[in-house]
Amino acid sequence: MENIIEKIVIYGAVGLLLLVVFYIYLRKLRRESKVVEEKIRVAKEEGFYEPVSLHPVVDVNSCIQSGACIRACPEHDILGIRNGKATVINASRCVGHGACFHACPTEAISLFIGTEKRGVDLPHVNPFFESNVKGIFIAGEMGGMGLIKNAVEQGKQAVNNILKSLDPKSSAEFDLVIVGAGPAGISASLEAKKHHLKTVTLEQDSLGGTVFTFPRAKVVMTSAMDIPLYGKVKLYETSKKELLDLWNNILQKHEIQIHENKKVEKIVQENGGFSVLTKDGKQYSTRRVLLTIGRRGSPRKLNIPGENLPKVAYRLLEPELISGKNIVVIGGGDSAVESALLLMEQNRVTLSYRNESFSRLKPKNNKKLQEATAEKRLNVLLHSNLISIEENKVLIQVKDEEPWPMENDLVYIFAGGELPTEFLKNAGIEITRKFGEAVLKHEKR
Repeated sequence: MENIIEKIVIYGAVGLLLLVVFYIYLRKLRRESKVVEEKIRVAKEEGFYEPVSLHPVVDVNSCIQSGACIRACPEHDILGIRNGKATVINASRCVGHGACFHACPTEAISLFIGTEKRGVDLPHVNPFFESNVKGIFIAGEMGGMGLIKNAVEQGKQAVNNILKSLDPKSSAEFDLVIVGAGPAGISASLEAKKHHLKTVTLEQDSLGGTVFTFPRAKVVMTSAMDIPLYGKVKLYETSKKELLDLWNNILQKHEIQIHENKKVEKIVQENGGFSVLTKDGKQYSTRRVLLTIGRRGSPRKLNIPGENLPKVAYRLLEPELISGKNIVVIGGGDSAVESALLLMEQNRVTLSYRNESFSRLKPKNNKKLQEATAEKRLNVLLHSNLISIEENKVLIQVKDEEPWPMENDLVYIFAGGELPTEFLKNAGIEITRKFGEAVLKHEKR
């Protein structure tokens, strides 16, 4: 009898302990959920909750609350745990690393582009990076996957798929023409060299593509990547110069030439391959074409009087050489804000944005912007529009007020870029608008 009572007491004590532990665990979950709910409330209020580009989507039925996705994300508060499941907090701040996708132990995360209400135009690309035009492949940002690491990986994978499709009977001058020398194009050029393909890489501007247009001092956020003919490299925070120097050194070591200032204007199918024509009249006969030109084929214009003046620019290359100027920067994204912050050190800068608030900034940029505004080192005009540009001034309008003149020496416009739709359509490539479609997801087993 005593043994039975003793066992009951022991089991009761153990059960009580388990209940206490479970109660503490539930309270902890509730506290964490409330914190995440408050972050979501703030994100909605500040305009960061709704995605603007690539973003994670969680399958709550597969999520086991491991927290691996949150720990793997290099950004802050993109994801959180609410009611025992992972959830998105600041979707618009996601930059598409894909770290959460790879870290999830139950494959509960996919990367989507667009939403049910907001579509994103993308060219048709199959899982092997081939477009609807057989022989023309697309990798990198234009296919929906941005970020340096992703672009490097896709450039490499695209070339490996191209290798499998080459026709040995073709009499074309080149095996492959790569259009664009950004991260995907450089990676593809190196991978093509590794497999001894006869290749030419054409870049309309300079080596680095979009990376080259970053302000010189800009920190490029990336993660460990595997560069063909070089190996793994970790550049979690590095300057544009360091990244470009790395690429230059690798290309020079392997005697790969990037043909800069070669804008491709037309791709024509001929003799089972393609003829690639550039603006300067050159023509390249090739068996395959790989497009790695990014989504911003050309900068988006404001279409206002005076926009063609020499003092108007769409990228900032050497801010340290500009001083004592009256400058207007147009835009509300990270490029515009980073440029304004760099220019304000030696100039009088006004940052003009058409909306009521900045809703797509990285946390670091947002903090620096708020500090600069509070200290009156940067003049910020929200809900404003540039009406016209003249030699020594600009006409600007804030809300519904009368437009007024402002002394001005330079104008920098960061209004995004336009998908080179006509160029793609002329090559026969189909463009479709994606409304909340997965561009990176785990295959069902």
